[in-house]
Amino acid sequence: MDKAYAQYLLEETKKNYDLIAEDYARTRAFVPDDIKSLGQYTQKGEKVLDMGCANGRLFDILRNKNVDFFGIDASERLIEIARSKYPEAKFQVADALNLPFPENYFNKVYSISVIHHIPSKELQLRFLKEARRVLKPQGLLIMRVWDFWQRKKGIILFLKYAFLKIIGRSKLDFKDVFLPWKNSQGGEVIQRYFHCFTKKEIENLIKEAGFEIKKSWRAGEDPRTNIYIVAEN
Repeated sequence: MDKAYAQYLLEETKKNYDLIAEDYARTRAFVPDDIKSLGQYTQKGEKVLDMGCANGRLFDILRNKNVDFFGIDASERLIEIARSKYPEAKFQVADALNLPFPENYFNKVYSISVIHHIPSKELQLRFLKEARRVLKPQGLLIMRVWDFWQRKKGIILFLKYAFLKIIGRSKLDFKDVFLPWKNSQGGEVIQRYFHCFTKKEIENLIKEAGFEIKKSWRAGEDPRTNIYIVAEN
């Protein structure tokens, strides 16, 4: 993908999440069981980073472990919401491709449904390498990635944008799509960028970034199927 277009997509993603922040937070006020289960990988008192924290709901499942919790997101409005709801955690607007933390700083890094919003393999690798940089030796990266290939809508979108790519009417990479968001209060539709990772593709990318995969699996039912990976630094 053209670097300028990839940067444009990153900026559009930030703007879009600022626009839908209230609706997103309202529809993501609960913590689903699959995210709750990922809390098992964090021990009491650890230093934890949530890369792409959105409204901060991951903190809900870790707060009783007395962790030193940091959440970063590109959306200023989502960070405002997270700070308001969880004042005891540390939230800040930051670029996940250039984290404002020193090396070997965190015991655990979580990335819940984030990397599929990052365009191009180059930037996806940069995201993972930043996570590895701030992790302590033997620290864990815990990821959830949407599994579009197990979702009927995902297959339809893939076919649509693959066709547009073939006929020269799309600047996206293959396996990239735009997925509409309809505001639950009747607002306008926006188009969110996604990369449709296969399980093997995300595993290979994580290994290329220097991690050792400890566990990976698929779970969920259409339309909420995901890939989960636990990888060690």
